[in-house]
Amino acid sequence: MLHLQHSELPVINGEKLTLRPITDADTDDIVRWRNDPEVWRYFLFREPFTPGMHRAWLLNKVMTGKVIQYIIVERESGQSVGSVYFRDVDEKNESAEYGIFIGEPSARGRGLGTETARLFTRFGLDVLCLHRISLKVLGGNEIARRSYEKAGFRTEGVFRDFVKLDGAFTDVVFMARIQGEGE
Repeated sequence: MLHLQHSELPVINGEKLTLRPITDADTDDIVRWRNDPEVWRYFLFREPFTPGMHRAWLLNKVMTGKVIQYIIVERESGQSVGSVYFRDVDEKNESAEYGIFIGEPSARGRGLGTETARLFTRFGLDVLCLHRISLKVLGGNEIARRSYEKAGFRTEGVFRDFVKLDGAFTDVVFMARIQGEGE
């Protein structure tokens, strides 16, 4: 697996969007997005998110290479609309866990998540030389699940009633994309 320092990460250009490495200047957007109920309802971690929490994440996870995080920028408007990342980067096993959120309401439902998933997983497989990229999606989040399938992820299993969120047990679907499997 190729290990890049945060400062060495490339900008990734797509048709509708550009992905760029996250910086401290993105803190206000990240905090605002992560505290939006439409975003956090799809997260397993649902505590109120603060600037201090984000800066600790940047320092302890992003800058150490345990997380590779990018900002999703809509090319036409130049507006930052969300974030995508690989967490739990495991160099020995050439694997990482994928995560994404579209924070700006105006950017949702326009295919940006699917394009991001395709671009970022291709980056993970081709540039970072990951062998396996996994993800978890809450049961019932069919829009995200279909987006992940379009980017080449396959369902590996459903863990029934895996988490208790908002007082109710919820399934968690485990999916993965393996090097060499087509989109």
